[in-house]
Amino acid sequence: MLDLQLEKLLQHARAAGMPDLCDVPLPAARGLYRQLMSAISQPEAPVHQRDVQLPGVAEGSSLGARVYAPPDAHRLPVVLWFHGGGYVLGDLDAYDGLCRQLSLDAQAVVVSIDYRLAPEHPFPAAFDDARASLSWLLSAAGTAALGEAADLTRLAVAGDSAGAVLAASVALHGRDAGLPPLRCMALAYPPAAGSQPGVFPSRARHASGPTLTAATVAFFDKAFFGEAACAPDWRAAPLSAPSLAGLPPTLIQLAAWDLLRDEGEALAARMLAAGTPVTLVEFHGLAHGYLGQGAAVAAAHSALRQMGQYLHDGLRV
Repeated sequence: MLDLQLEKLLQHARAAGMPDLCDVPLPAARGLYRQLMSAISQPEAPVHQRDVQLPGVAEGSSLGARVYAPPDAHRLPVVLWFHGGGYVLGDLDAYDGLCRQLSLDAQAVVVSIDYRLAPEHPFPAAFDDARASLSWLLSAAGTAALGEAADLTRLAVAGDSAGAVLAASVALHGRDAGLPPLRCMALAYPPAAGSQPGVFPSRARHASGPTLTAATVAFFDKAFFGEAACAPDWRAAPLSAPSLAGLPPTLIQLAAWDLLRDEGEALAARMLAAGTPVTLVEFHGLAHGYLGQGAAVAAAHSALRQMGQYLHDGLRV
């Protein structure tokens, strides 16, 4: 059964004639997504924020990032956050409220990355930017930029949707590159198979939504992956990684009304089989993108608070 508050929210959207994201020009889709995600309820307590620039992948290029910290932060652990949006939508402003709440709940410095978007920057640009951001955080430059507020010996990665895949893929990269181990990881409704073929009945069951549709997934896939329209390897499909061993303890949140539900569950199963500790939580009344619905849907707000609490605890083990 769909959450009653979510159903009411969707009824309002239908009455207002809200289109599917794939049915409007890209600039309008990006604006609409920003509007949808920024409707999250704002945290009651203040959070300090500042924008920083970090080195990009190309010579002389840079990436934007936004750093959030609770008041009077000193030597707090760090969460590297990657936003969702199918590698096509999303930015720092869209996820501002979410990252503020996450910083408070996790009692951590949250670093939100403004990675490059498709189709202007197709695969593997987003992964390359995510990898570069992790390397920067672990460098002397990252330590200096975050200052006394941050303890980079306690680091987690997290994200939602496409950002959850970036978080998982960066964790795989860090493991294979011999980087300092992450303390934990939190993933919300990841497209873990990167639209590669597989037995995922939820893809057909929820092809028409109620939030993310198969048509929009296809739009994202073509923009990011090109004509192949699916991930070529684990960098955008962690479910296809040769091994999922050696990853940090992980929270995976799923939405029952999500066409990506089954591949998220499959990722959790493979991680558990490889010996990686996984906490798998399914929200039976929610749909894809619920982390941005906290202002109208109490269960969605609770899901974000749960993620923050998981990160809080995992960063202090």
